[in-house]
Parts: sequence; structure tokens; C-alpha cells
Amino acid sequence: MSMPAVKTDVATALPVAAAPVVTMTPKRAPQSEKYVKMAKEAAVRVVPPLIVVVLLLVVWELICRRAGSTLPPPSRVFSDTKELIFDPFFDNGGIDKGLFWHLSASLQRVAYGYSIAAVVGVALGTLVGQSVWAMRGLDPLFQVLRTIPPLAWLPLSLAAFRDGQPSAIFVIFITSVWPIIINTAVGIRNIPQDYRNVAAVVQLNPLEFFTKIMIPAAAPYIFTGLRIGIGLSWLAIVAAEMLIGGVGIGFFIWDAWNSSHISEIILALFYVGIIGFVLDRLIAGLAKFVTRGTAVN
Repeated sequence: MSMPAVKTDVATALPVAAAPVVTMTPKRAPQSEKYVKMAKEAAVRVVPPLIVVVLLLVVWELICRRAGSTLPPPSRVFSDTKELIFDPFFDNGGIDKGLFWHLSASLQRVAYGYSIAAVVGVALGTLVGQSVWAMRGLDPLFQVLRTIPPLAWLPLSLAAFRDGQPSAIFVIFITSVWPIIINTAVGIRNIPQDYRNVAAVVQLNPLEFFTKIMIPAAAPYIFTGLRIGIGLSWLAIVAAEMLIGGVGIGFFIWDAWNSSHISEIILALFYVGIIGFVLDRLIAGLAKFVTRGTAVN
């Protein structure tokens, strides 16, 4: 008995080699295109405000060059203050110092007062936001005290400290602490209930809840208060230094007014504005880093 012949298909019997897998790697943009893109982004940010500044300077120059103008034009401001611009580090003793020393003295006072305000403000804001009884007891007091103008505190601080330096630091503190307290309290009260439920489930202790839940969730509000506070601090120190005297940009402005040096006042105001802007950007950059972009710029 013969076995039936089995036909085999050569095409199916032989193993078929797997086709090579071709992976497409994304083509990198040339370095020149990267630099062109960065230049375009920088131009979008820089060119519009630069155009506005140039137009304002031109209008200012045209208006103040007329006869009888009481304010100097930009060209005269530069000619009158170029020594202060190019040599800000001179120190002839006493109050005869360059703008660098006046600005550094003001910044030191702001650093002390603002640092104290940040610590106290976040602590009190956390207490008010977390405790209903603290909010009912302290919030009305805060709302009343924050409406007092900064310079109204200066005579009281001079009477208490008997010295201009701590008095100025106290004025900075009492001016900048209120927005920090209020914004921190709002941020604590707006923590989602789901976060609190999770903290209760995993049984976080109060310190862990404060560091892992409360502060990260309220960070955008806290940094909003800190940004407002740093602006108020810089405003307060300029006004306070006009009254306490000594070395500081506020005293420099007042002394220039008494000497009828209007160009020096304009130069000092320019530096005050630039430094105020830089301080705000520093706090905004820190907020963006800490909150990973959730804070408002």
C-alpha cells in the first residue's frame, strides 16, 4: 500500500527573513535656525517697548526744549548727570556718595524689612486661613491696619526705636506684610477638599500636611502676595528715607530737590523704576520656578 504523496510549498516551507525595521529619527534643526528663532522671540519682547521709550524721549525732548520749560529735556539730563552715571562708586565721606551706595543702602533696608514681612506674613496668613476663630478675630484688625498709609507709621516708629535705620525697616515691614497675609490666607482657604481627604487617608501629621499639601497648594496665592509686597516695600523705603535722612536713594532725591538739581532727581527716579522692575521680576521668576509655572507672571 503506497502512501499518498505530500506536496510541500517551497514558499511556505522555507523560513521567511524578517524585514528590517527602519526607524525615522527626527531631523534636528540647524543651529542657525535655533538662533534665528531665539532672536525673533527676543525681538518680539524688546522692540515694542524700545519703540515706545524712544517716542517718549523724543516727545519729552521737543516739549522741554521750548523756552520757559521748568523741566530739563533728556539731553540736558544726560549732560548734567553724566558724572553720576559713569562714576556711581565715588565716596567722599558723609552723604557725598555715588548712586551705588545710596541704592545699596536702600536695598539693604528693603531686604531686612521684606524678609521679616515674608516670614510673618506667611505664618499669620496660614493661621488665618486654617483657623476659623483666627480669621474672625484677626481679619478685621488686619483690614483696618492695612489702610493706614506707610508714612503715618514713621513718627511712631521713630518714637519707639529712636533711630532711623530700624524705623525705616519697620515701615517697610508694616507696609508689605498685609498683602502677604491676605493672599496667603485666601490660598489656604482655597485648598481643594480632595487634598485634605487624601491627607486624612494617609494620616499625615500637621507638619507633613503643612509642607506637602498646604504650602504647595497655596503657593500661587502666596507668591502673588509676595510680589505685591516687594513693590510696596520699594515704594515705602523711598518715601521713608526722605524723612529719616542719611544715605539712601530717597534722601538723595530729597537732597537734590533742596539743591534744585532736577536732572539728578530724574536720574534717581529712573534707577528707582529699573530696580523696582528687577525686584518684581526676581520674585516672579522664583514663583515660576517653585510653582512650576502655575503662578501668574
